[in-house]
Amino acid sequence: MRRYCEISTPVGLLRLSGDEEGLRGTSFQNRFRPVEAKDPERARELFREVIAQLEAYFAGERRGFDLPLAPEGTPFQREVWSALLAIPYGETVSYGELARRLGRPNASRAVGAANGRNPIPIIIPCHRVIGADGSLTGFGGGLAIKRRLLELEAGGRPARVRDTANASLFS
Repeated sequence: MRRYCEISTPVGLLRLSGDEEGLRGTSFQNRFRPVEAKDPERARELFREVIAQLEAYFAGERRGFDLPLAPEGTPFQREVWSALLAIPYGETVSYGELARRLGRPNASRAVGAANGRNPIPIIIPCHRVIGADGSLTGFGGGLAIKRRLLELEAGGRPARVRDTANASLFS
């Protein structure tokens, strides 16, 4: 049975979803769909380690996650999500570079679509993928949250990406 738990983080409320197999989703508040929370105490226990690791990440004490993950997607999507896990903390890559790393140099749009369907953002770090010109591009939690995650990973320094919405360069 899938369980849900909402937690407060520096980037707003996150809803965790999962079951005994592992974490199946992290959703930003702007993406919440109504769910009926059953047995919230049991859900909180199920997500105890996820919550502890997220707290350490946001405190700057953790650079990666060691959690059982159970994302649901196509084989190609799961291949892209696995490649996202290989992007080092504090680094970014373009969609085209990620496609090349997968051995599919002409698949940057498909990689972008799979990236956008990542059901476990932050933990599967889709925020580390940027446009070929260094711009911040789509993110389910919104570009402001993407920027905050990249700044967190840069040690609090502004993210080194071009923000096309404001047409300014962060350095």
